This record gives sequence, C-alpha cells and structure tokens, in this order.
Amino acid sequence: MLKKNMTGLVAFATVAKAGTFTKAAAQLGVSQSALSHTVKDLEERLGVKVLARTTRQVAPTPEGQRLLDRIGPMLEEIEHELWSMVDTQSNPTGDFRITAADHSAESLLWPKLRPMLKQYPNIRVEIHTDYQLIDIVKSQFDAGVRLGEQVSEGMIAVKIGPDFSMRAVASPAYLSRKGCPETPQELTRHDCINLRFPTHGGLYAWEFEKDGREIKVKVSGQLTFNSINPIIQAAIDGHGIGYVPEDTVTKAIANGELVSILEEWSPPFPGYYLYYPHRRLSSPAFSILVNALSIE
Repeated sequence: MLKKNMTGLVAFATVAKAGTFTKAAAQLGVSQSALSHTVKDLEERLGVKVLARTTRQVAPTPEGQRLLDRIGPMLEEIEHELWSMVDTQSNPTGDFRITAADHSAESLLWPKLRPMLKQYPNIRVEIHTDYQLIDIVKSQFDAGVRLGEQVSEGMIAVKIGPDFSMRAVASPAYLSRKGCPETPQELTRHDCINLRFPTHGGLYAWEFEKDGREIKVKVSGQLTFNSINPIIQAAIDGHGIGYVPEDTVTKAIANGELVSILEEWSPPFPGYYLYYPHRRLSSPAFSILVNALSIE
C-alpha cells in the first residue's frame, strides 16, 4: 500500500501547498499532465477525492485536508532528514516560507537575508506579509515573525531585532489647526488614522504606558489602512495623527514633515522574534537562515 501510494502522496501534498498544478509541477520537475495523472491514480486507489479542482486553482477537499494534516509534517521530516545527509557545508539547500508584518519584513528580514541569499544561492525564501496571527503549521509556513508577546506557545523563538518604541506623529499643519494632545485620552477628540488587523477585522487600539500605568485608546478618524506606510503618508499630508514604529518616521521627523507627540507615553518594548516548530532545526539550510536573522 505504502509503496504504491508514496509518489501520489508527495504529489498531492505538493499540489495542495502550491495551489495549482502548474506551480507544483515546476517544483517537482515533472509535466503538469503527469502530475495530474499521479494524483488521479492516488484518488482512484483511495476511493476518495483529495483535491477539488477549479479552472484557476485546486484546494484540498475535507478528506484531503485531513490527509494533508497527517502526512504533511511526516513528509517534511523525511525531507529534512535527507537534507541533513547531503554536503551542507558547500551546498545547503532549502525552500522556506515566512509570514511577517510589513514593518518587520522591510526593516529586518530583507536587510538580513539579502547577504545570506547571495552566499547560499540554493536557499530560497518566500516572505508573505500580513498582520494575521495565523497558525504557521496549519497554514504551511516554516516560520513567522511577530512581537515577542504574540508568539504562540510551544514554538522556538529567536530574537531578530532590537527593542523599539511606537510614536504618535502628526504634521505641523495639523497640530497648528487642531492643537497638540497632552495625554493619550485627548486623542479621542482628534482625527486619528487607524490600522485595521485582518484577524477578526479589528482596529488596533493604541497602547501607551507611563510610570507603570498602561492605557489603550480606541481612536477614530476619516482614514483606516491595513498597513503602515499609507498611515505615514496620510499623516504627512495633514489628515490626522498616526501611531507607527519609531524607526519608520525618523527621517520625516528630522526633516520637519512630522512632529512626534506623547513621547513620554511611549517607552521601548521587546522587538521582533522569529518563531518556528522544533522540527525545523533538522534542516541545515534552515539553521543558516536562523543564524542570519538572530541578534543573540
């Protein structure tokens, strides 16, 4: 049973992860038609459909998803063990998917990965940017990057960036027109630029702290974005107050486009961590990736 189905299981898992037969065929180095026949043969032997096909993409059926949840980690373990047997010193190889918010991807991941990728051309990395706190195992990511307080339990966490502060900022024109808030509570009377998280569709409640006192403020205004850069530009254009990581507005503050406010309410906090399941360390290439990102 296993000997007949092993090729089909690998084909099925690759297609399910890639989302299309075209991408999966390219990854496996076979033709699309051959790959489709392999999966069909598996379905015929099992007597159940494991993939739902449309004109644009494929996705696991409920039965297929249950199968993928069971065999996916096992196939990855086998692949990682095979990697460990090759000459990892001269030719480390691996494909890795990382989920991260845009700020950490732009400020940490890419600057650190760029020299590593040049040194190790057979290591390939896909960076998926969003703010969702997803289950990286279920969503088939190799690792995630989040603030330390957001890392799931049971994961290995490696610090990859320094502590940093958030900053409330506004243009000089806006502050001249609306006045400058002296406390976080006064923000409720101002035009603020919101950040919406994809998870549950919630708006980010601005977090402040002073002398051990923590305050969360739900702000409102004309504009809401789901990423940081548009918030910064809207603040520069005078549409209201934004609340963003300090390093993203250092230049705009220095050249006078923005003014930092409520600084005494924004102390530094632990920065970003790379987190991943324990089994990932069985891949030598992944260890190289972790070492490239780590600051410890």
